[in-house]
Amino acid sequence: MIIEEITVTAFQQHTRVLGCAETGLSVCVDPGDEAERIVSVLERRGLRLQAIALTHAHMDHVGGVAALKRLQPEAEIILHAADEPLYLGLPEQPALLGVPRAQWAMFGFDYEAPPPVERYWQDGETYTVGALEFQVLHCPGHTPGHVVLFAAHERKVFVGDCLFAGSIGRTDLPGGSYEQLMDSLTNKIIPLGDDVVVYSGHGPNTNIGHERRTNPFLNGAYTPGRQF
Repeated sequence: MIIEEITVTAFQQHTRVLGCAETGLSVCVDPGDEAERIVSVLERRGLRLQAIALTHAHMDHVGGVAALKRLQPEAEIILHAADEPLYLGLPEQPALLGVPRAQWAMFGFDYEAPPPVERYWQDGETYTVGALEFQVLHCPGHTPGHVVLFAAHERKVFVGDCLFAGSIGRTDLPGGSYEQLMDSLTNKIIPLGDDVVVYSGHGPNTNIGHERRTNPFLNGAYTPGRQF
């Protein structure tokens, strides 16, 4: 598997190009911004973009979809249906963070309306990119339609904002649920195996075993009862 990471926006969000070395097919996971840089990676690697694969629809993960789709019109936009309302509401998402409208352009938050979703993730489906296979797991909690992409043969999982090194995704935004996120982590992500490398939407890579042992949200050290 070819993995190229581009960190974008003030949120330091990791956009990734995942490519099949055998066939040259690829997907871009969560293009937050800087579509031109993404295309430069594709050209440098000799990759053809099959899809724009979205783990969820928060603005720092989908802000670059429209520009990338214009540059790569054959790439299919894929999202879970439960996050489509959030995705279509992209231009108004900065309001969820309490940013005054007058400051949106200053921070790069003046998003255009996104192009239509062309395919919907199905929980448990296997999505192929050339010789690569990704198991799609619906993992709500951070957002209603959050998914993770698990490459079992590669022992890698791309978790968006479900799990971070030492922490988990926030659940205080509209559509978030701490109980749902913990259920997703406990019953879908942790069982993938201690050796699986975790590629998060922000921060450093980690692995499931390390998080299971040391992450306070997963090892019992954190006591629920407060918002985070």
